[in-house]
Amino acid sequence: MTMASNYSAGVRLLPNAVTVLALCSGLSAVYFALGSRFELCVAAVGAAALCDALDGRLARLLDASTRIGAELDSLSDLVSFGVAPALVLYIWALEGSRFGWTVALVFAVCMMLRLARFNTLIDVEDPYPFTKEFFVGVPAPAAALVAGLPLNVTLHLGPGWWSQQWVVGLWALLVAGLMVSRLPTLSFKTVRVRPQFIAPLLVLVGLGAAVLITAPFLGLAVVTAAYLLMIPYSFFLHRWLARHPEAWGVPVRERRAVARAARANRRLGLRPPLRRRVAGRASAMARAVRRFGDDTAGATHRHHVTGRAPGPAPLPSRGSRLRLGLRRVRRR
Repeated sequence: MTMASNYSAGVRLLPNAVTVLALCSGLSAVYFALGSRFELCVAAVGAAALCDALDGRLARLLDASTRIGAELDSLSDLVSFGVAPALVLYIWALEGSRFGWTVALVFAVCMMLRLARFNTLIDVEDPYPFTKEFFVGVPAPAAALVAGLPLNVTLHLGPGWWSQQWVVGLWALLVAGLMVSRLPTLSFKTVRVRPQFIAPLLVLVGLGAAVLITAPFLGLAVVTAAYLLMIPYSFFLHRWLARHPEAWGVPVRERRAVARAARANRRLGLRPPLRRRVAGRASAMARAVRRFGDDTAGATHRHHVTGRAPGPAPLPSRGSRLRLGLRRVRRR
């Protein structure tokens, strides 16, 4: 019994230990920046991102998810991807600038707000079932990667316009705004790879590893640019899913067929089901029928008052026919 309890305690400790390693890696980036070893700063932040990706998966795999682990993960992300990148950018390019420290503070505060919103949205039910496939704003590790783009370009190509103080400051503020924005970004946690694509994906992974070994800063810059190009795609995918309820319960790999069917329906002039205008057209028809019935009732009431026999019911006007969805019949 004691051995089993010790094993369970050790299993629960492992994800938290990885989280602590992520925190230490983030703080080490600041230590390396104080010694002007900025290539080691990039490596330390990358190690922190790797640990951050592992601790949650280990907790779910070992069934060792705890409340304290979630709190440690948020605090580690704040230090590793908020405080550490802000200090590294300040020491590298913004020190001596009039607004350099302000930019660093804004970046760290936006990271804190982004993580606080993420924690509060966990227990909130969203009306869209596909929300789990997206983040709200740029997530913390990706924000640290994107914020370090000027540093990575400088380490590979040398100083240039991308390493000037005003460029680095504006870039950091832009990334801070993306963190706290409502922009939907893809969550790769729900991505599933088809079996026929596993081999080509492994080849791409090997190619990426070779690029990171031979030209690491160029590889990180390319990955950052690819991620930035995916943000507009994420936005349009979120809007497309919101407008096509028929694709909500469909697996991701089958949504392409749903999209082709929707395009074919548009070419044929068919309307997709479950759209808002269907309900709007039904309510408009009900109002038109109600008005038509009220007019007949009014004619009967006038007969009782004036003593005149009511004439034939008036035909609906052109506007009423349009509301009812009727077309005028042409006589030959």
